[in-house]
Amino acid sequence: MASNVAEIVRLTDGLRVKDPADDGPIAPLRAIIERAQAGNAAAFDQLIIFSQRKVIATAWRVLGNQDDAMDAAQEVFIKLHRYLHTFRVDQDFSAWLYRLIVNACHDTRKRRPRHLSFEEERERGGLDTLKSPHDVEAAAMVAQDESIVAAALETLSQKERAALVLRDLEGLSTEEVAKVLGSTATTVRSQICSARAKIKVFRDRVFRDGRQFAK
Repeated sequence: MASNVAEIVRLTDGLRVKDPADDGPIAPLRAIIERAQAGNAAAFDQLIIFSQRKVIATAWRVLGNQDDAMDAAQEVFIKLHRYLHTFRVDQDFSAWLYRLIVNACHDTRKRRPRHLSFEEERERGGLDTLKSPHDVEAAAMVAQDESIVAAALETLSQKERAALVLRDLEGLSTEEVAKVLGSTATTVRSQICSARAKIKVFRDRVFRDGRQFAK
């Protein structure tokens, strides 16, 4: 099972969005939050830069397409500005932010029940294509695997998908996921187990039937 999780993480890594904060040093997070809470606009901008990769990438994985992910991200940043004063600096900021993301995704899904498939996203150019200048054939095979895993994620329930994204793709512990989702560790374990099994069954069926997902 561990190898399956690692493979899912690798195959979905193309959905990651680069954090501009990676381009240079950024002040300690606690200091940024405290200045932003005091009304410092530049500090709040820094907080957005620090958070945007996590917000957009997580929303994209939970919702399954770029447009909805961007809508959810916008809602997250609005709520971040509105409710930042309620955050205590001795709290876990990542856990607090993940709760905002999950709630925004839930609201976005209710407003827009119909989502583009992974294939439609790829046709629109919304997903980055994995590049392999030295081995085009291998790149094509990995791209198809990415398509299959993304399509499999779309078959999960909202709760299963959120639990799997936070645990296996974002790297939170089971206890942290339970805290973010307002659930129990036992329930989260059950959801993740079910989600992993469904993804495996979906992939096995695709390969057995010889279906094509890559461009």
